Amino acid sequence: MKILLVTRGSQGDVYPYLALAKELKNRGHDVLLSLPRLFESLAKDAELNYFLQAFDDIAGMVEGKPSTKDLIEWTKRVIKSQFDELIPLLGEYDMLVCSNTEFAAAHIAEYCGKAHIRTGFAPLLPGKKMPPPVFPFSPKRAFVGAQWGLLNLGLNMMVKKPLNEERRKLKMPPIKDQGEYAPSHALNYLMCSQYLGETDPNWKYPWAMGGYCFNDNFLYNEIVLRNFLKFVKKDQRPTLFFTLGSCNDNERDSFCAKLHNICLEEKYKFVVGCGWWKTGTHLRNHDGLFLLDTAIPHALIFPHCDAIIHHGGSGTTHSAARAGKPQMVAPLLIDQFYWGGRVFELQIGPKSVKLGNISEKALRKRVLDLMTNPLYKKNAANLAEKVRSEKGLAGMADYIEQLGKENKLGLKLAALS
Repeated sequence: MKILLVTRGSQGDVYPYLALAKELKNRGHDVLLSLPRLFESLAKDAELNYFLQAFDDIAGMVEGKPSTKDLIEWTKRVIKSQFDELIPLLGEYDMLVCSNTEFAAAHIAEYCGKAHIRTGFAPLLPGKKMPPPVFPFSPKRAFVGAQWGLLNLGLNMMVKKPLNEERRKLKMPPIKDQGEYAPSHALNYLMCSQYLGETDPNWKYPWAMGGYCFNDNFLYNEIVLRNFLKFVKKDQRPTLFFTLGSCNDNERDSFCAKLHNICLEEKYKFVVGCGWWKTGTHLRNHDGLFLLDTAIPHALIFPHCDAIIHHGGSGTTHSAARAGKPQMVAPLLIDQFYWGGRVFELQIGPKSVKLGNISEKALRKRVLDLMTNPLYKKNAANLAEKVRSEKGLAGMADYIEQLGKENKLGLKLAALS
């Protein structure tokens, strides 16, 4: 089977697709992965067939603080680029699999008459029970319909006009509502855990949830890993891990310094995953501190830590859950607030914290709760067994293969009927 995979964004968006592409390739499929130039070396390391996206400003968007106008203009250019690039490519492939931020994907699949799987790293499907997991606050359980309506209004303001402009060029009728069109013209596959995330019995779209696609096999610096293990095993003191991944915030270093002070006073070892923005490097050469300044699979790091504080990205949240470790979220954007809420609801860690709005005294209280509360440890260990049982990567590959078999048998896809 010939499969076109498309993703863009930060590590949490791209790493699962790298793992999926490799899994499908190992199963004998012809796979082409479209991704940002920023991740080209990883695709090369994995010996994948890849295609670099022509409009690629992910690093610039992350680095800056774009206004709403900037974001709309960026989205418009991305959508045009998707139509220009993917239509010629998809003509040569049997199936399109892409993340839900590829706004043009369902339209391109419809035009090319190809099967389309739309993936999400959070349960982002309109329903009546679950609020949207993308607002910059913990979602409320009341007025769910109004919240989805507000989200859909913003989505249509950003994408409906450029999408219809491209559809008109292809002599396709205009759409009225992208929030309805996209999930109804795709098979929606949620790449998150049913035990960590949620499902809504009122979802009316074709969907499946198969667990997170962990990427545990990318190349890493073995010397750094050995030094990390030497640091955490040098004595019996507990180890606290902190990272913001690929996210940036003006308060990142001051928050990190507060955590370091707390760890020194409480006699904890402190590990900082520096991420894209070199968080914590101003503390270099301080006592009781290890700076993890290169990417290493979470599966090799988290099992050796006692608790994890992070930004709430879907991948980091799932990795901490799989490791069976208590965690606390310091969310910055999009679904990170949702995952922070789930951590607290599942009682695998305290409530989320805001980087710049918490004193060192208040933060110390949260950290002590995180590190010593036996309920978090018990619940995290129980959740870990469930998350490990899902086999998300194999399950996603199985799902794609089954869809391919149905297509070859000439069966009509429910999403496209």
